[in-house]
Amino acid sequence: MLQNMKGAIFDLDGVIVDTAKYHFLAWAELARELGFEFTEEDNERLKGVSRMRSLDILLEVGGLDFPEEEKLAMADKKNRLYVEFITKLDQSELLPGVKEYLTGLRERGVGIALGSASKNAMFILDKLNITELFDAVVDGNKVSNAKPDPEVFLTGAVELKLQPEECVVFEDAEAGVEAGKAAGMKVVGIGKPEILKEADLVVAGLHELL
Repeated sequence: MLQNMKGAIFDLDGVIVDTAKYHFLAWAELARELGFEFTEEDNERLKGVSRMRSLDILLEVGGLDFPEEEKLAMADKKNRLYVEFITKLDQSELLPGVKEYLTGLRERGVGIALGSASKNAMFILDKLNITELFDAVVDGNKVSNAKPDPEVFLTGAVELKLQPEECVVFEDAEAGVEAGKAAGMKVVGIGKPEILKEADLVVAGLHELL
């Protein structure tokens, strides 16, 4: 599977870098301002879902509801908090084996794309100093359907000029694994086998594939 792939499409959070902690801190701060506590356990429900769906889940936790206009303002505020946190990112926060694995794929002529719901993907790649390792970046600014919809990965294949079956997806979230399979691609799960059981292969991190 990995030897024959022509394209590799990577999720960002939890695969390339762990920015999940910064997302959590930003959501928790927003919840505090709204008058309730948002725990790490609550935060598990946000893995792999879009910003607006994440806000809906957070408001469900707090038992609150707001008009769409106010929700958009809240989502923007959360993003500003998050961006403040990630401005401090640097190469030291790359997950183990990431740069080595991406460099090895480039040497083999494998096309590399990012497939992430994040609207800050380019900013993060620049901070990590690995933008040049990607042939295509498909993020929340390019697609409208959140995972488990396969749009982000299908768009990645198009940008790499490859068929879906020629690509392998690297994902850490159940919704992402589901999206990769729905796109007709093989999927490498990054994380725990009991959570990512639908993936074709599960490893703890890219360092295990070196």
